[in-house]
Amino acid sequence: MDWVAPPPWNIQLELMATPEDVIDLSSLYMRIYFAGMPFFMVYNFGAAILRSIGDTKRPLYFLMVSGIINVLFNLCFVIVFHMGVAGVALATIISEGISAGLILSCLKHMDGPLHFELKDMRFHKELALKMLEVGLPAGLQGIIFSISNVLIQSSINSFGSLVMAGNTAASNIEGFVYTSMNAVYQTSLSFTSQNFGARKYDRIDKILLECLAIVTVVGLVLGQGAYFFGQQLLSIYSSDKSVIQFGIDRLAIISTMYCLCGIMDTLVGSLRGVGYSILPMLVSLTGVCVIRVIWIFTVFKSVHTTFSLYISYPITWVITLVAHGICFMVVRKRIRRVA
Repeated sequence: MDWVAPPPWNIQLELMATPEDVIDLSSLYMRIYFAGMPFFMVYNFGAAILRSIGDTKRPLYFLMVSGIINVLFNLCFVIVFHMGVAGVALATIISEGISAGLILSCLKHMDGPLHFELKDMRFHKELALKMLEVGLPAGLQGIIFSISNVLIQSSINSFGSLVMAGNTAASNIEGFVYTSMNAVYQTSLSFTSQNFGARKYDRIDKILLECLAIVTVVGLVLGQGAYFFGQQLLSIYSSDKSVIQFGIDRLAIISTMYCLCGIMDTLVGSLRGVGYSILPMLVSLTGVCVIRVIWIFTVFKSVHTTFSLYISYPITWVITLVAHGICFMVVRKRIRRVA
């Protein structure tokens, strides 16, 4: 029999040490999910435009509508039509398409410079270069973060499908905590950039301190709450006691200290708000990605436990946020000298 090459999705999953009993389902989910990425990008771009003028409510409302539709379609496709993983993925891209449509409709009906008309779209070289100057380092950071996360995921997959299921359920719960803290990061970025552009430098410190206080409270309350109610929350995803326990093991280490990630991101928002994009990228890549990779090939390799893997998260958060704090103080002094 001639050898048949496996699909490219399967090759990627195999490189991540995905258990064989879930690799076909994972591949199916990825194929469908990535088909909806254009919707995801349109929503994010449109939401960023609205937030830039202080309109944070409508992106939230659109996301809430999308989330409710996602849940309803999940129940419909999985319970009624028995579509399984394919139904979950399809529900996701449908809800993302609806959120993208709502954003575009909102921009189309706005007056002034934010009014959107497809026929009026043009390419502006100067603006594109300025956007790339700030956005490209952030995008590159996200790509490298994803690569390091693939390595971490492959380490988790090495423990088998039960640990992987518990880890995935716990990370989904943590996603709600991260989304809440990310809103503070967006606030820090928007308000800092607005005041920096208006040359009101005295407000930048106040914005940072208030955002740090808010993100710490949000991270602690939601992170500790996710762990405290972990048993009940994880039972939504699985009834298997082993899966629930593996999920709690992750929440105990990562969720309870998630506020550190929020503090780190908020400092990044302030740095980017004053025009520094490459500096926080380099610091984040070194503090989070490089150190975690080194940790996996040293500490985790010697002590092959989920604890030794999960503890790398708060350790790298602390190292990185301290480095970001030092960078912000240096940048702040430079700004004051120029002012």
